[in-house]
Amino acid sequence: MTAPKIQGIHHVAYRCKDAKETVDFYKRVMGMDFQLAFAENEVPSTGAYDPYMHVFLDAGGGNILAFFELPEQPDMDRDQNTPAWVQHIAFKLGSLEELMAAKANAEAEGLEVIGPTHHGIFKSIYFFDPNGHRLELTCDIGTDEEMAELRRVAPDMLEEWSRTKKAPQHAAWLHAKARDEY
Repeated sequence: MTAPKIQGIHHVAYRCKDAKETVDFYKRVMGMDFQLAFAENEVPSTGAYDPYMHVFLDAGGGNILAFFELPEQPDMDRDQNTPAWVQHIAFKLGSLEELMAAKANAEAEGLEVIGPTHHGIFKSIYFFDPNGHRLELTCDIGTDEEMAELRRVAPDMLEEWSRTKKAPQHAAWLHAKARDEY
């Protein structure tokens, strides 16, 4: 047996409260094109009765972000055992200028935006969509050498974390760099 050769992510799907409101938000705030909509009364994979609207948005680079509106299910909520900052969808922008323009656009929409936050090799802003999903917009600022060093130490960091459940210091320089630039 061999593992499959993944060619990319076809789409990622999340739940939404209102499909039209969600599509409008992602078109207006995130600049995504609305691509497709599927709606059925029965779930194709299980045959169960559960009416849904499934919408697909172009997230750039061949990536698709999809949502399900499920009007006959209990109201949606997030995982209450996970901090709100953990589960998020991150989107890549081409430059710091684009990031700052996106921040201004989101703030003009009345959204509370955190950042930019300096992560050493990228900078990010954060805000929530109308469904409570945390979104991150990010632009890379790291060098090839920094990325190579992070890839090099990743296995050792994971091994140490697995043993200790304490933050390994193999890449502490990354956070020091971010602090020094503030």
